[in-house]
Amino acid sequence: MDNIIDVFIIGAGPAGLQAALHATRKKASVLVAGKPKKSSIYWAHVENYLCVDGVTEGSELLRVALSQAKRFGADIVEEDVLHIERNDDHYQIRLESGREIQARSLIFSTGTSRKKLKVKGEKELLGRGVSYCVDCDANFFRNAKVAVVGNESAAVDGALTMLGYTSEVYLIAKELNVSKELRRKLATSKVQLKEGTWVKEILGGNGVEGLLLEDDAQIAVEGVFIELGAKGAMELANTIGVLLDTETFTHIQTNKKQQTNMPGIYAAGDIAGHPYQMAKAVGEGCVAGMQAAIYANRQKKHEHE
Repeated sequence: MDNIIDVFIIGAGPAGLQAALHATRKKASVLVAGKPKKSSIYWAHVENYLCVDGVTEGSELLRVALSQAKRFGADIVEEDVLHIERNDDHYQIRLESGREIQARSLIFSTGTSRKKLKVKGEKELLGRGVSYCVDCDANFFRNAKVAVVGNESAAVDGALTMLGYTSEVYLIAKELNVSKELRRKLATSKVQLKEGTWVKEILGGNGVEGLLLEDDAQIAVEGVFIELGAKGAMELANTIGVLLDTETFTHIQTNKKQQTNMPGIYAAGDIAGHPYQMAKAVGEGCVAGMQAAIYANRQKKHEHE
């Protein structure tokens, strides 16, 4: 059991890194997966955070936080998470490199915003062929022609996933930015890659009928999955039964201990709801890190009894 991570943290922003600090202080093994430059705080100018005098670059705060987390004993990998599933009393996680990890507890500490293409037809055809979640909606497009749009891991993984539902899958990418492993899988698959162009318009009336690309080429499809960026926390959470808030379905539901409805799973920061402030993210990260470590240490004790 020694090869199982105690606390696996998804997201390398203020909430995730604060969780890492407190989890390691409780003698838990910690692995953080995330890309700091994708944290909303990285590009921000911070002046309303306690003990920060004047205006400080968010990137500098994250640099210090990463250094602290590593010094306290946390391991950090700049990779996206592609898949999570429950495996007995543990969680099985697959990273974009193909690396498989088992963890006793999980902390979701990523943002919640869905990036949009902002093209004609996207808003009008949402729910009628336009989707932002392959994992959620793939089954509705069995044996249909579909396209996945995006440059990063979510798009490639989504296109590969769709091959399990239909044989005609296009991937539209301006410039792919993924690991060598994902690129290799894509190259040996039946996904039809159209790289170097982008979507100009989503075509259709009562439903999606096709795409108009920047080079004026048209592709006839019945479904479009917009997967911009890393694998979304909502999609990952949804696949393992984590409940969302019942009013807007845009945040993960937690209690005051940052626990979700699933054993050993916690959430902190923007993903856990408003307000979207670093102070809240750090406070929730502190609680989530301690609680996840307590849970993992308790699990570990049971395993050795």
